[in-house]
Amino acid sequence: MKSPIYILGTGLSHNGSAVLLKDGRVCVAIEKERLTRVKHDGGNDTQAINYCLEAAGIELQDLSLVVQCANFELPNPSYYRGERLFAGQDHLKVLNISHHLAHAYSAVGTAPFKECHVMVIDGCGSPLEIYRQLEKETTSILPKSIVDSRDMQCEKDSFYHFNGQTLKPLWKDFSVMSHFEEDAISLPTTKHSIGGFYAAISHYVFGTMDDAGKLMGLAPYGETGVFKTEAFTFKNASLQVTDSWKHHFTNPSTGYDYFKKYFHYYANVARWAQEQVEKAVIETFKLRLNAFPHHNICYTGGVALNAVANAKLLDTGFIKHLYMEPAAADNGLALGCAYYGWLDYLNMPKVDHTGNHCFGKCYDAPSLKSLQSLAILKDIRIQQFEDEQALLEYTAQKLTKGATVAWFQLGSEFGPRALGHRSILAHPGIEGLKNHINAHIKFREDFRPFAPAILKEKAAAYFEAGRESPYMILIDKTRADKLDDLKNVTHCDGTARVQTVDAQWNERFYNLLTEFYQQCGIPVLLNTSLNKRGMPIVETPEEAVDLFLETALDVLVIENTVFEKNTEKRTN
Repeated sequence: MKSPIYILGTGLSHNGSAVLLKDGRVCVAIEKERLTRVKHDGGNDTQAINYCLEAAGIELQDLSLVVQCANFELPNPSYYRGERLFAGQDHLKVLNISHHLAHAYSAVGTAPFKECHVMVIDGCGSPLEIYRQLEKETTSILPKSIVDSRDMQCEKDSFYHFNGQTLKPLWKDFSVMSHFEEDAISLPTTKHSIGGFYAAISHYVFGTMDDAGKLMGLAPYGETGVFKTEAFTFKNASLQVTDSWKHHFTNPSTGYDYFKKYFHYYANVARWAQEQVEKAVIETFKLRLNAFPHHNICYTGGVALNAVANAKLLDTGFIKHLYMEPAAADNGLALGCAYYGWLDYLNMPKVDHTGNHCFGKCYDAPSLKSLQSLAILKDIRIQQFEDEQALLEYTAQKLTKGATVAWFQLGSEFGPRALGHRSILAHPGIEGLKNHINAHIKFREDFRPFAPAILKEKAAAYFEAGRESPYMILIDKTRADKLDDLKNVTHCDGTARVQTVDAQWNERFYNLLTEFYQQCGIPVLLNTSLNKRGMPIVETPEEAVDLFLETALDVLVIENTVFEKNTEKRTN
Protein backbone atom coordinates (compact mmCIF):
# COMPACT_ATOMS: atom_id res chain seq x y z
CA MET A 1 0.00 0.00 0.00
CA LYS A 2 1.20 3.49 -0.87
CA SER A 3 2.73 5.59 1.88
CA PRO A 4 1.57 7.78 3.50
CA ILE A 5 -1.90 6.23 3.72
CA TYR A 6 -4.64 8.76 2.95
CA ILE A 7 -8.26 7.82 3.69
CA LEU A 8 -11.10 10.10 2.68
CA GLY A 9 -14.37 10.05 4.60
CA THR A 10 -17.36 11.81 3.11
CA GLY A 11 -20.81 12.46 4.60
CA LEU A 12 -23.61 13.05 2.11
CA SER A 13 -26.39 13.84 4.57
CA HIS A 14 -27.55 17.33 5.44
CA ASN A 15 -24.64 18.94 7.30
CA GLY A 16 -22.36 17.36 4.71
CA SER A 17 -18.62 17.20 5.30
CA ALA A 18 -15.34 15.64 4.18
CA VAL A 19 -12.44 14.40 6.30
CA LEU A 20 -8.95 13.32 5.28
CA LEU A 21 -6.90 10.99 7.47
CA LYS A 22 -3.16 10.73 6.97
CA ASP A 23 -1.72 7.60 8.58
CA GLY A 24 -4.64 7.43 11.00
CA ARG A 25 -4.67 11.05 12.10
CA VAL A 26 -6.96 13.83 10.84
CA CYS A 27 -4.94 16.20 8.68
CA VAL A 28 -7.85 18.29 7.35
CA ALA A 29 -11.65 18.34 7.54
CA ILE A 30 -14.41 20.74 6.51
CA GLU A 31 -18.16 21.05 6.67
CA LYS A 32 -19.74 21.81 3.31
CA GLU A 33 -21.72 24.77 4.66
CA ARG A 34 -18.49 26.63 5.42
CA LEU A 35 -17.68 26.61 1.69
CA THR A 36 -21.09 27.11 0.06
CA ARG A 37 -22.24 29.53 2.81
CA VAL A 38 -25.58 27.68 3.01
CA LYS A 39 -26.51 26.49 6.51
CA HIS A 40 -26.75 22.71 6.91
CA ASP A 41 -25.78 22.18 3.27
CA GLY A 42 -25.35 18.60 2.11
CA GLY A 43 -25.60 16.40 -0.95
CA ASN A 44 -22.86 16.54 -3.56
CA ASP A 45 -19.44 16.48 -1.91
CA THR A 46 -17.17 17.89 -4.64
CA GLN A 47 -16.37 21.20 -2.93
CA ALA A 48 -15.63 19.68 0.45
CA ILE A 49 -13.40 16.97 -1.03
CA ASN A 50 -11.49 19.46 -3.20
CA TYR A 51 -10.88 21.60 -0.11
CA CYS A 52 -9.33 18.63 1.71
CA LEU A 53 -7.20 17.50 -1.22
CA GLU A 54 -5.88 21.01 -1.87
CA ALA A 55 -5.14 21.64 1.80
CA ALA A 56 -3.16 18.39 1.99
CA GLY A 57 -1.44 19.02 -1.34
CA ILE A 58 -2.52 15.70 -2.83
CA GLU A 59 -4.68 14.40 -5.68
CA LEU A 60 -7.29 11.67 -6.02
CA GLN A 61 -4.72 9.09 -7.07
CA ASP A 62 -2.95 9.56 -3.73
CA LEU A 63 -5.97 8.22 -1.84
CA SER A 64 -5.84 4.64 -0.60
CA LEU A 65 -9.55 4.43 0.23
CA VAL A 66 -12.82 6.37 0.25
CA VAL A 67 -15.60 5.62 2.75
CA GLN A 68 -18.99 7.31 2.42
CA CYS A 69 -22.32 7.52 4.22
CA ALA A 70 -25.69 8.95 3.23
CA ASN A 71 -29.11 8.85 4.87
CA PHE A 72 -31.45 6.74 2.79
CA GLU A 73 -29.40 5.32 -0.10
CA LEU A 74 -26.06 3.90 -1.19
CA PRO A 75 -24.65 6.68 -3.37
CA ASN A 76 -23.10 6.03 -6.75
CA PRO A 77 -19.40 6.98 -6.70
CA SER A 78 -19.85 8.75 -10.05
CA TYR A 79 -22.97 10.78 -9.34
CA TYR A 80 -24.82 12.11 -6.29
CA ARG A 81 -26.87 15.26 -6.82
CA GLY A 82 -24.35 16.15 -9.49
CA GLU A 83 -21.25 14.53 -10.87
CA ARG A 84 -18.70 13.52 -8.24
CA LEU A 85 -14.93 13.62 -8.31
CA PHE A 86 -14.80 9.83 -8.37
CA ALA A 87 -16.44 9.58 -11.81
CA GLY A 88 -14.15 7.48 -13.98
CA GLN A 89 -11.84 6.63 -11.06
CA ASP A 90 -12.47 2.89 -11.26
CA HIS A 91 -9.19 2.10 -9.50
CA LEU A 92 -10.33 3.86 -6.31
CA LYS A 93 -12.03 1.69 -3.69
CA VAL A 94 -15.24 3.33 -2.41
CA LEU A 95 -17.03 1.76 0.58
CA ASN A 96 -20.43 2.45 2.15
CA ILE A 97 -21.22 2.22 5.86
CA SER A 98 -24.44 2.73 7.79
CA HIS A 99 -25.41 6.00 9.44
CA HIS A 100 -25.07 4.99 13.10
CA LEU A 101 -21.87 3.07 12.48
CA ALA A 102 -20.38 6.27 11.02
CA HIS A 103 -21.51 8.22 14.08
CA ALA A 104 -19.98 5.62 16.38
CA TYR A 105 -16.60 5.54 14.63
CA SER A 106 -16.43 9.35 14.75
CA ALA A 107 -16.56 9.08 18.53
CA VAL A 108 -14.10 6.24 19.12
CA GLY A 109 -11.62 7.70 16.65
CA THR A 110 -11.22 10.89 18.69
CA ALA A 111 -12.00 9.53 22.17
CA PRO A 112 -9.29 9.10 24.83
CA PHE A 113 -10.33 5.48 25.48
CA LYS A 114 -8.59 2.28 24.44
CA GLU A 115 -11.82 0.37 24.98
CA CYS A 116 -15.37 1.63 25.54
CA HIS A 117 -19.07 1.42 24.79
CA VAL A 118 -20.66 3.91 22.37
CA MET A 119 -24.18 5.36 22.52
CA VAL A 120 -25.70 6.87 19.37
CA ILE A 121 -28.96 8.83 19.71
CA ASP A 122 -30.34 10.96 16.89
CA GLY A 123 -33.46 11.60 14.86
CA CYS A 124 -33.03 9.17 12.00
CA GLY A 125 -30.31 6.85 10.74
CA SER A 126 -30.08 4.29 7.97
CA PRO A 127 -33.16 2.34 6.84
CA LEU A 128 -33.34 -1.26 8.05
CA GLU A 129 -32.83 -2.70 4.59
CA ILE A 130 -29.60 -0.74 4.05
CA TYR A 131 -28.36 -1.71 7.51
CA ARG A 132 -29.02 -5.39 6.77
CA GLN A 133 -27.28 -5.08 3.42
CA LEU A 134 -24.18 -3.43 4.89
CA GLU A 135 -23.95 -5.28 8.19
CA LYS A 136 -25.26 -8.78 7.49
CA GLU A 137 -23.16 -10.35 10.23
CA THR A 138 -24.81 -8.29 13.00
CA THR A 139 -28.49 -8.54 12.08
CA SER A 140 -28.96 -11.46 14.50
CA ILE A 141 -29.16 -9.00 17.41
CA LEU A 142 -32.33 -7.41 16.00
CA PRO A 143 -35.63 -8.35 17.65
CA LYS A 144 -38.00 -10.44 15.57
CA SER A 145 -40.59 -7.65 15.69
CA ILE A 146 -38.20 -5.34 13.81
CA VAL A 147 -37.05 -7.95 11.29
CA ASP A 148 -40.60 -9.09 10.49
CA SER A 149 -42.13 -5.63 10.11
CA ARG A 150 -43.11 -4.62 6.60
CA ASP A 151 -43.03 -0.90 7.39
CA MET A 152 -40.02 1.22 6.49
CA GLN A 153 -37.89 1.58 9.62
CA CYS A 154 -34.76 3.60 10.39
CA GLU A 155 -32.13 3.57 13.13
CA LYS A 156 -32.98 5.74 16.14
CA ASP A 157 -30.59 4.65 18.90
CA SER A 158 -27.70 2.19 18.92
CA PHE A 159 -25.28 0.86 21.50
CA TYR A 160 -21.87 -0.54 20.53
CA HIS A 161 -18.74 -1.98 22.10
CA PHE A 162 -15.33 -0.84 20.87
CA ASN A 163 -12.52 -3.30 21.58
CA GLY A 164 -9.76 -0.93 20.57
CA GLN A 165 -9.97 -1.86 16.90
CA THR A 166 -13.54 -2.47 15.74
CA LEU A 167 -17.12 -1.86 16.81
CA LYS A 168 -19.67 -4.55 17.63
CA PRO A 169 -23.35 -3.64 18.07
CA LEU A 170 -24.79 -4.64 21.44
CA TRP A 171 -28.24 -3.12 20.91
CA LYS A 172 -29.92 -1.67 17.84
CA ASP A 173 -33.30 -0.01 17.80
CA PHE A 174 -35.31 1.08 14.79
CA SER A 175 -38.44 3.16 14.36
CA VAL A 176 -41.14 3.16 11.74
CA MET A 177 -41.41 6.33 9.71
CA SER A 178 -43.70 9.10 10.85
CA HIS A 179 -46.83 10.00 8.91
CA PHE A 180 -47.74 13.64 8.38
CA GLU A 181 -50.82 14.68 10.34
CA GLU A 182 -52.30 18.01 9.32
CA ASP A 183 -53.99 18.70 12.66
CA ALA A 184 -51.23 17.45 14.94
CA ILE A 185 -47.51 17.79 15.51
CA SER A 186 -45.63 15.41 13.23
CA LEU A 187 -42.17 14.13 13.91
CA PRO A 188 -39.79 14.36 10.96
CA THR A 189 -38.91 10.99 9.42
CA THR A 190 -39.01 8.53 12.34
CA LYS A 191 -41.93 8.24 14.72
CA HIS A 192 -40.09 7.14 17.87
CA SER A 193 -36.88 9.07 18.36
CA ILE A 194 -35.64 11.66 20.84
CA GLY A 195 -34.05 13.70 18.06
CA GLY A 196 -37.24 13.62 15.99
CA PHE A 197 -39.30 14.75 18.99
CA TYR A 198 -37.00 17.68 19.70
CA ALA A 199 -37.02 18.73 16.03
CA ALA A 200 -40.83 18.61 16.00
CA ILE A 201 -41.00 20.89 19.05
CA SER A 202 -38.50 23.22 17.39
CA HIS A 203 -40.85 23.46 14.41
CA TYR A 204 -43.81 24.11 16.71
CA VAL A 205 -42.00 26.88 18.61
CA PHE A 206 -39.81 28.51 15.93
CA GLY A 207 -41.36 27.40 12.64
CA THR A 208 -38.28 25.42 11.57
CA MET A 209 -36.76 22.08 12.51
CA ASP A 210 -33.23 23.48 12.14
CA ASP A 211 -33.42 25.53 15.35
CA ALA A 212 -33.65 22.71 17.89
CA GLY A 213 -30.57 24.08 19.67
CA LYS A 214 -32.46 27.28 20.49
CA LEU A 215 -34.89 25.30 22.66
CA MET A 216 -32.11 24.83 25.24
CA GLY A 217 -31.68 28.60 25.45
CA LEU A 218 -35.42 29.23 25.64
CA ALA A 219 -36.27 26.52 28.18
CA PRO A 220 -34.87 28.29 31.29
CA TYR A 221 -37.38 31.11 30.76
CA GLY A 222 -40.22 28.61 31.18
CA GLU A 223 -41.74 26.98 34.24
CA THR A 224 -41.63 23.34 35.23
CA GLY A 225 -44.97 21.53 35.61
CA VAL A 226 -47.14 23.65 33.31
CA PHE A 227 -47.75 20.62 31.09
CA LYS A 228 -48.43 17.32 32.88
CA THR A 229 -48.28 14.97 29.90
CA GLU A 230 -45.41 12.58 29.12
CA ALA A 231 -43.81 12.37 25.68
CA PHE A 232 -41.87 9.12 26.09
CA THR A 233 -42.42 5.62 27.34
CA PHE A 234 -40.34 2.44 27.18
CA LYS A 235 -41.58 -0.92 25.95
CA ASN A 236 -39.21 -3.88 26.25
CA ALA A 237 -36.32 -1.41 26.72
CA SER A 238 -37.27 0.36 23.48
CA LEU A 239 -38.04 4.07 23.62
CA GLN A 240 -41.44 5.04 22.23
CA VAL A 241 -42.89 8.50 21.58
CA THR A 242 -46.47 8.67 22.81
CA ASP A 243 -49.28 10.39 20.90
CA SER A 244 -51.29 11.77 23.81
CA TRP A 245 -49.08 14.83 24.42
CA LYS A 246 -49.71 16.20 20.92
CA HIS A 247 -53.29 17.12 21.78
CA HIS A 248 -52.06 19.63 24.38
CA PHE A 249 -50.15 21.67 21.80
CA THR A 250 -52.47 23.40 19.35
CA ASN A 251 -50.91 26.85 19.02
CA PRO A 252 -47.90 26.59 16.70
CA SER A 253 -45.89 29.74 16.10
CA THR A 254 -46.69 31.57 12.87
CA GLY A 255 -43.60 33.77 12.89
CA TYR A 256 -41.24 35.68 15.13
CA ASP A 257 -43.74 38.42 16.01
CA TYR A 258 -46.22 35.76 17.09
CA PHE A 259 -43.50 33.98 19.06
CA LYS A 260 -42.61 37.21 20.90
CA LYS A 261 -46.27 37.93 21.65
CA TYR A 262 -46.67 34.52 23.31
CA PHE A 263 -43.10 34.24 24.55
CA HIS A 264 -43.94 32.79 27.97
CA TYR A 265 -46.17 30.12 26.44
CA TYR A 266 -43.44 28.96 24.08
CA ALA A 267 -40.87 29.13 26.87
CA ASN A 268 -43.07 26.78 28.89
CA VAL A 269 -43.30 24.43 25.92
CA ALA A 270 -39.51 24.48 25.52
CA ARG A 271 -39.03 23.82 29.26
CA TRP A 272 -41.38 20.83 29.12
CA ALA A 273 -39.72 19.44 25.98
CA GLN A 274 -36.21 19.87 27.38
CA GLU A 275 -37.13 18.07 30.59
CA GLN A 276 -38.75 15.26 28.61
CA VAL A 277 -35.57 14.83 26.58
CA GLU A 278 -33.39 14.82 29.70
CA LYS A 279 -35.47 12.04 31.28
CA ALA A 280 -35.50 10.01 28.06
CA VAL A 281 -31.73 10.27 27.55
CA ILE A 282 -30.98 9.27 31.14
CA GLU A 283 -33.37 6.33 31.03
CA THR A 284 -31.96 5.11 27.72
CA PHE A 285 -28.42 5.17 29.13
CA LYS A 286 -29.52 3.38 32.32
CA LEU A 287 -31.21 0.61 30.37
CA ARG A 288 -28.22 0.02 28.12
CA LEU A 289 -25.61 0.20 30.90
CA ASN A 290 -27.61 -2.10 33.17
CA ALA A 291 -27.58 -4.66 30.37
CA PHE A 292 -24.00 -3.95 29.24
CA PRO A 293 -21.93 -2.32 32.03
CA HIS A 294 -18.73 -0.38 31.24
CA HIS A 295 -16.79 2.50 32.82
CA ASN A 296 -15.91 4.25 29.54
CA ILE A 297 -18.72 5.62 27.39
CA CYS A 298 -18.67 7.59 24.14
CA TYR A 299 -21.78 9.52 23.16
CA THR A 300 -22.67 10.82 19.71
CA GLY A 301 -25.56 11.53 17.33
CA GLY A 302 -27.39 14.85 17.17
CA VAL A 303 -28.96 14.50 20.62
CA ALA A 304 -25.47 14.42 22.15
CA LEU A 305 -25.20 18.16 21.45
CA ASN A 306 -27.82 18.86 24.13
CA ALA A 307 -25.46 20.38 26.70
CA VAL A 308 -28.13 20.55 29.41
CA ALA A 309 -29.08 16.89 29.10
CA ASN A 310 -25.38 15.97 29.02
CA ALA A 311 -24.78 17.68 32.37
CA LYS A 312 -27.86 16.03 33.90
CA LEU A 313 -26.56 12.69 32.63
CA LEU A 314 -23.23 13.22 34.39
CA ASP A 315 -24.99 14.44 37.52
CA THR A 316 -26.64 11.02 37.94
CA GLY A 317 -23.21 9.59 38.75
CA PHE A 318 -23.74 6.21 37.07
CA ILE A 319 -21.28 7.00 34.26
CA LYS A 320 -17.66 7.10 35.32
CA HIS A 321 -16.01 8.42 32.13
CA LEU A 322 -18.05 10.08 29.36
CA TYR A 323 -16.70 11.43 26.07
CA MET A 324 -19.09 13.42 23.87
CA GLU A 325 -18.11 13.74 20.23
CA PRO A 326 -17.83 17.50 19.41
CA ALA A 327 -19.18 17.02 15.86
CA ALA A 328 -21.95 14.74 17.08
CA ALA A 329 -24.52 15.70 14.43
CA ASP A 330 -24.36 14.60 10.80
CA ASN A 331 -21.32 16.79 10.17
CA GLY A 332 -19.40 14.09 12.04
CA LEU A 333 -20.40 11.28 9.68
CA ALA A 334 -17.40 11.89 7.42
CA LEU A 335 -15.11 11.66 10.42
CA GLY A 336 -16.56 8.28 11.31
CA CYS A 337 -16.29 7.10 7.73
CA ALA A 338 -12.59 7.91 7.65
CA TYR A 339 -11.90 6.19 10.97
CA TYR A 340 -13.86 3.11 9.86
CA GLY A 341 -11.57 2.86 6.86
CA TRP A 342 -8.45 3.06 9.02
CA LEU A 343 -9.50 0.92 11.99
CA ASP A 344 -11.90 -1.64 10.56
CA TYR A 345 -11.25 -2.03 6.84
CA LEU A 346 -7.45 -1.61 6.90
CA ASN A 347 -7.14 -2.99 10.45
CA MET A 348 -4.57 -0.36 11.38
CA PRO A 349 -3.86 0.58 15.04
CA LYS A 350 -5.67 3.51 16.54
CA VAL A 351 -3.60 6.71 16.69
CA ASP A 352 -4.07 8.78 19.84
CA HIS A 353 -6.00 11.99 19.22
CA THR A 354 -4.54 15.25 20.55
CA GLY A 355 -7.92 16.68 21.57
CA ASN A 356 -7.70 19.38 18.91
CA HIS A 357 -10.94 19.52 16.90
CA CYS A 358 -9.88 22.42 14.68
CA PHE A 359 -9.28 20.60 11.41
CA GLY A 360 -9.62 23.41 8.84
CA LYS A 361 -6.74 24.57 6.67
CA CYS A 362 -4.60 27.56 7.62
CA TYR A 363 -4.69 30.68 5.44
CA ASP A 364 -1.85 32.95 4.47
CA ALA A 365 -1.85 36.34 6.17
CA PRO A 366 -3.82 38.93 4.19
CA SER A 367 -1.71 40.28 1.36
CA LEU A 368 -0.21 43.75 1.61
CA LYS A 369 -2.34 44.81 -1.35
CA SER A 370 -5.57 43.78 0.34
CA LEU A 371 -4.49 45.51 3.55
CA GLN A 372 -3.78 48.73 1.68
CA SER A 373 -7.14 48.52 -0.04
CA LEU A 374 -8.92 48.09 3.26
CA ALA A 375 -6.99 50.95 4.83
CA ILE A 376 -8.64 53.31 2.36
CA LEU A 377 -12.00 52.57 3.95
CA LYS A 378 -13.13 55.22 6.40
CA ASP A 379 -12.35 54.65 10.08
CA ILE A 380 -10.35 51.45 9.63
CA ARG A 381 -6.92 51.32 11.23
CA ILE A 382 -4.58 48.42 10.56
CA GLN A 383 -1.68 47.20 12.65
CA GLN A 384 0.60 44.22 12.14
CA PHE A 385 2.32 42.69 15.16
CA GLU A 386 5.56 40.79 14.79
CA ASP A 387 5.62 39.92 18.49
CA GLU A 388 2.83 37.62 19.71
CA GLN A 389 2.92 38.90 23.28
CA ALA A 390 2.40 42.47 22.05
CA LEU A 391 -0.59 41.27 20.01
CA LEU A 392 -2.09 39.51 23.02
CA GLU A 393 -1.56 42.51 25.29
CA TYR A 394 -3.16 44.88 22.77
CA THR A 395 -6.16 42.61 22.18
CA ALA A 396 -6.70 41.98 25.89
CA GLN A 397 -6.53 45.72 26.54
CA LYS A 398 -9.31 46.29 24.00
CA LEU A 399 -11.42 43.53 25.54
CA THR A 400 -10.86 44.93 29.03
CA LYS A 401 -12.20 48.30 27.86
CA GLY A 402 -15.36 46.76 26.40
CA ALA A 403 -14.52 46.26 22.72
CA THR A 404 -16.02 43.38 20.77
CA VAL A 405 -13.30 41.39 19.02
CA ALA A 406 -13.54 39.01 16.07
CA TRP A 407 -10.76 36.45 16.58
CA PHE A 408 -9.58 34.49 13.50
CA GLN A 409 -6.70 32.05 14.03
CA LEU A 410 -5.31 28.99 12.23
CA GLY A 411 -7.70 26.29 10.96
CA SER A 412 -11.43 26.41 11.60
CA GLU A 413 -13.26 24.26 14.13
CA PHE A 414 -15.00 21.08 12.95
CA GLY A 415 -18.44 21.05 14.50
CA PRO A 416 -21.03 23.63 15.57
CA ARG A 417 -19.06 25.43 18.29
CA ALA A 418 -16.45 28.16 17.96
CA LEU A 419 -13.57 27.18 20.20
CA GLY A 420 -11.21 30.12 19.77
CA HIS A 421 -10.26 29.85 16.12
CA ARG A 422 -13.36 31.52 14.59
CA SER A 423 -14.78 33.42 17.56
CA ILE A 424 -16.37 36.68 18.62
CA LEU A 425 -14.97 37.62 22.03
CA ALA A 426 -16.01 40.15 24.64
CA HIS A 427 -15.76 41.01 28.34
CA PRO A 428 -17.97 38.66 30.40
CA GLY A 429 -19.03 41.27 32.94
CA ILE A 430 -19.46 44.72 31.37
CA GLU A 431 -23.12 45.68 31.56
CA GLY A 432 -25.01 45.70 28.26
CA LEU A 433 -22.48 43.88 26.08
CA LYS A 434 -24.60 40.72 25.82
CA ASN A 435 -27.60 42.62 24.46
CA HIS A 436 -25.37 44.68 22.16
CA ILE A 437 -23.81 41.58 20.58
CA ASN A 438 -27.17 39.85 20.11
CA ALA A 439 -28.78 42.94 18.58
CA HIS A 440 -26.01 44.54 16.53
CA ILE A 441 -23.51 41.80 15.71
CA LYS A 442 -25.29 38.44 15.76
CA PHE A 443 -28.72 39.93 14.81
CA ARG A 444 -30.49 37.20 16.73
CA GLU A 445 -33.10 36.77 19.44
CA ASP A 446 -32.39 38.51 22.75
CA PHE A 447 -33.07 35.39 24.83
CA ARG A 448 -30.08 33.56 23.34
CA PRO A 449 -27.21 33.08 25.83
CA PHE A 450 -23.45 33.29 25.27
CA ALA A 451 -20.80 30.87 26.46
CA PRO A 452 -17.86 31.49 28.80
CA ALA A 453 -14.40 30.38 27.70
CA ILE A 454 -12.24 29.90 30.79
CA LEU A 455 -8.70 28.80 31.56
CA LYS A 456 -9.05 25.10 32.33
CA GLU A 457 -7.37 25.30 35.71
CA LYS A 458 -9.73 28.08 36.87
CA ALA A 459 -13.02 26.31 36.09
CA ALA A 460 -13.68 25.06 39.63
CA ALA A 461 -13.23 28.56 41.06
CA TYR A 462 -15.97 30.00 38.84
CA PHE A 463 -18.38 27.09 38.28
CA GLU A 464 -19.88 24.67 40.77
CA ALA A 465 -19.02 21.36 39.09
CA GLY A 466 -15.84 22.71 37.50
CA ARG A 467 -15.82 19.90 34.95
CA GLU A 468 -13.47 19.81 32.02
CA SER A 469 -15.51 20.83 28.98
CA PRO A 470 -13.22 21.70 26.06
CA TYR A 471 -15.91 21.53 23.34
CA MET A 472 -18.67 23.63 24.92
CA ILE A 473 -21.22 20.78 25.17
CA LEU A 474 -21.77 20.76 28.94
CA ILE A 475 -23.49 23.29 31.16
CA ASP A 476 -22.41 24.21 34.68
CA LYS A 477 -23.70 26.53 37.38
CA THR A 478 -21.93 29.86 37.87
CA ARG A 479 -20.82 30.30 41.47
CA ALA A 480 -22.85 32.91 43.32
CA ASP A 481 -19.83 35.11 44.09
CA LYS A 482 -18.90 35.21 40.38
CA LEU A 483 -22.28 36.19 38.95
CA ASP A 484 -21.43 39.87 38.61
CA ASP A 485 -18.17 39.15 36.81
CA LEU A 486 -19.92 36.71 34.46
CA LYS A 487 -23.26 38.40 33.87
CA ASN A 488 -22.87 38.28 30.06
CA VAL A 489 -22.19 34.54 29.98
CA THR A 490 -24.56 33.33 32.70
CA HIS A 491 -28.08 32.43 31.62
CA CYS A 492 -31.27 33.48 33.40
CA ASP A 493 -31.25 30.27 35.47
CA GLY A 494 -27.67 30.74 36.63
CA THR A 495 -26.18 28.20 34.24
CA ALA A 496 -23.48 28.56 31.59
CA ARG A 497 -22.35 26.41 28.66
CA VAL A 498 -18.70 26.31 29.61
CA GLN A 499 -15.62 25.93 27.41
CA THR A 500 -12.48 25.01 29.36
CA VAL A 501 -9.46 26.09 27.33
CA ASP A 502 -6.37 23.88 27.23
CA ALA A 503 -2.94 25.25 26.35
CA GLN A 504 -1.90 21.93 24.82
CA TRP A 505 -3.99 22.29 21.64
CA ASN A 506 -5.47 25.77 21.87
CA GLU A 507 -2.33 27.67 22.77
CA ARG A 508 -2.92 31.17 21.39
CA PHE A 509 -6.47 31.35 22.71
CA TYR A 510 -5.22 30.10 26.08
CA ASN A 511 -2.54 32.79 26.06
CA LEU A 512 -5.09 35.49 25.25
CA LEU A 513 -7.26 34.37 28.18
CA THR A 514 -4.18 34.43 30.39
CA GLU A 515 -3.33 37.98 29.33
CA PHE A 516 -6.94 39.12 29.82
CA TYR A 517 -6.86 37.57 33.30
CA GLN A 518 -3.67 39.44 34.14
CA GLN A 519 -5.13 42.74 33.00
CA CYS A 520 -8.61 42.60 34.52
CA GLY A 521 -8.55 39.73 37.04
CA ILE A 522 -11.12 37.50 35.28
CA PRO A 523 -9.92 34.31 33.49
CA VAL A 524 -13.04 34.22 31.33
CA LEU A 525 -14.11 35.65 27.97
CA LEU A 526 -17.49 35.68 26.30
CA ASN A 527 -17.06 33.39 23.29
CA THR A 528 -19.53 33.02 20.44
CA SER A 529 -19.17 31.91 16.85
CA LEU A 530 -17.83 34.28 14.20
CA ASN A 531 -21.02 34.65 12.19
CA LYS A 532 -24.42 36.26 12.31
CA ARG A 533 -27.89 34.72 12.39
CA GLY A 534 -28.51 32.36 9.49
CA MET A 535 -24.86 32.35 8.41
CA PRO A 536 -22.38 29.48 8.75
CA ILE A 537 -19.27 30.26 10.78
CA VAL A 538 -16.81 32.17 8.61
CA GLU A 539 -14.10 30.11 6.95
CA THR A 540 -11.86 32.56 5.09
CA PRO A 541 -10.14 35.84 6.03
CA GLU A 542 -12.21 37.62 3.37
CA GLU A 543 -15.45 36.43 4.98
CA ALA A 544 -14.20 37.61 8.36
CA VAL A 545 -13.46 41.06 6.96
CA ASP A 546 -16.90 41.26 5.34
CA LEU A 547 -18.61 40.38 8.62
CA PHE A 548 -16.45 42.90 10.48
CA LEU A 549 -17.49 45.68 8.10
CA GLU A 550 -21.22 44.92 8.08
CA THR A 551 -21.68 44.53 11.85
CA ALA A 552 -20.89 46.54 14.96
CA LEU A 553 -17.73 44.59 15.72
CA ASP A 554 -15.00 46.91 16.99
CA VAL A 555 -11.84 44.90 16.31
CA LEU A 556 -10.89 42.08 13.96
CA VAL A 557 -7.75 40.04 14.59
CA ILE A 558 -6.63 37.79 11.72
CA GLU A 559 -3.52 35.94 12.84
CA ASN A 560 -1.12 38.82 13.65
CA THR A 561 -3.03 41.60 11.88
CA VAL A 562 -5.45 43.85 13.74
CA PHE A 563 -8.24 45.78 12.00
CA GLU A 564 -9.83 48.41 14.19
CA LYS A 565 -12.74 50.79 13.73
CA ASN A 566 -12.20 54.26 15.10
CA THR A 567 -15.34 54.17 17.20
CA GLU A 568 -16.07 54.70 20.86
CA LYS A 569 -16.37 51.56 22.91
CA ARG A 570 -19.89 50.13 23.07
CA THR A 571 -21.20 49.18 26.46
CA ASN A 572 -24.96 49.45 25.94
